[in-house]
This record gives sequence, structure tokens and C-alpha cells, in this order.
Amino acid sequence: MFYIYILLSLKDNRTYVGYTKDISKRLEKHNAGSVKSTRHRTPLELIFLEQFETSLEAKRRELWWKSSQGRKQLKKIYEDWTLNRS
Repeated sequence: MFYIYILLSLKDNRTYVGYTKDISKRLEKHNAGSVKSTRHRTPLELIFLEQFETSLEAKRRELWWKSSQGRKQLKKIYEDWTLNRS
């Protein structure tokens, strides 16, 4: 299984989209500062997760999340997450 994940930086409220085969290990690396692109934005919280059978499907979906259409959907997820957290 492969996963698309969306993280929210609790430091600057920005999101990060990525994919991985081992979600727990990847989250640990992000929050430990071992990932260059998010090291300065810790702590990070998982706000969305999708599961796929193949890495190709996951990569395609990651690109969609990074597109303008995906970013619009991401904004809705962020708003819902923020409302539910309050």
C-alpha cells in the first residue's frame, strides 16, 4: 500500500503534500526534522490520508493535490479540520 498524506505545520499553518509506503515512519521523520522541505516548519500534524494500491496511483494523486484544483479541495479540508479542532 502507498499513502498520500497532507500535513499541517502548527508553526506557520502551511500544508505539505507527500506520498509514502510507511506513513508512521514518514511522520516520525517529518517531525524529527529529518525531511529538508519541512524541517523548519515542525511540529506537523496529519490532517488527511489516502491509500492506494500502487506507487503510480499515489504519485498521480500527489500531483493532483498540488494542482490548482487539488489546492482548492485542500483549502476545504483545512477549513473543516480547523472547525472540528475548535
